[in-house]
Amino acid sequence: MLKTANKNIRQLSLSELEQYFETLGEKKFRAKQVYEWLWLKQAHSFEAMTNLSKELRIKLAENFSLPAIKVDATQYSADGTIKSRFRTTDGHLVEGVLIPTDERKTACVSSQIGCSLSCKFCATGYMDRKRNLEFDEIYDEVVLINQQSERVYNKKLSNIVFMGMGEPLLNYKNVMHAIERITSPEGLGMSPRRITVSTAGVAKMIKQLGDDKVRFKLALSLHAANDAKRNEIMPINETNNLKALIEALNYFYQKTENEITFEYILFKDFNDSIKDADELIKIYRQVPADLVNIIEYNPIDAARFEKPEEDTVNQFMNYLERHRVNARLRRSRGKDIDAACGQLANKDQL
Repeated sequence: MLKTANKNIRQLSLSELEQYFETLGEKKFRAKQVYEWLWLKQAHSFEAMTNLSKELRIKLAENFSLPAIKVDATQYSADGTIKSRFRTTDGHLVEGVLIPTDERKTACVSSQIGCSLSCKFCATGYMDRKRNLEFDEIYDEVVLINQQSERVYNKKLSNIVFMGMGEPLLNYKNVMHAIERITSPEGLGMSPRRITVSTAGVAKMIKQLGDDKVRFKLALSLHAANDAKRNEIMPINETNNLKALIEALNYFYQKTENEITFEYILFKDFNDSIKDADELIKIYRQVPADLVNIIEYNPIDAARFEKPEEDTVNQFMNYLERHRVNARLRRSRGKDIDAACGQLANKDQL
């Protein structure tokens, strides 16, 4: 018999729920009703499941837990960006961001509480990794940001990027399961083509994405186009060098034909020269990448990096364009509330 005492009910599959209801002598369709409450209707309590009898709701509450993250604090940027700090049921804090434009409403979600990769330019990299987020917690992030989008902008989320706190590919199983729920008609029903998973570069897991024939987009946080510089700012490069990543990205594309993007933050006097641009072009030409996002750096207290001058940025962009690189300059949103790229840190936890 299924052990249920205090088990998180959202960790059960539909067939496991059906098995449970059979042991109660209940009709099989009750499992489908509960499953819809959990995922399609996003109920966060058994009491909310109003088409079940009161007795059955009490029985579920006695046998299962239904933990859900909650919004702990919200900040609103002058540019319309909304940053939320979420609190997990075990008291951890994690951040997510709603990034609105006229064309789209994007949720930037976290996959871990803290991060273990220690990238030198990223605020999250200066935090310890407390634990992975469970798939239902990631789902809750998206649900809560979607509710914000509907409340503030009268629009549902159009896109999701896994670019918040943590390395998604080091929480592979939960991230894949969360995306399966987000894209399911029995969940949020979003198209996987509107989801981008961003990685600092875990070659083995990029290949795993290919083997699993995922349908979402992939972004590689490159930020330096030679191993020496990348080692300096991203310690993960010491075990996942550029050659290994190029091979993994080509494997991923061969298996999925999904869109690949390079992310490249410009740091003053570090990776912003024409020589750096040349090295970036060489990498770009070895991978079937659709786009290079050139990102303006958002300074953080813990790091020594600075933004380049505007002229330097323009020269870098013009050089890429002259060499037929599909590059886009991405201006960061939410800088005034520390919600921009690389700034998520739960400052009171540092």
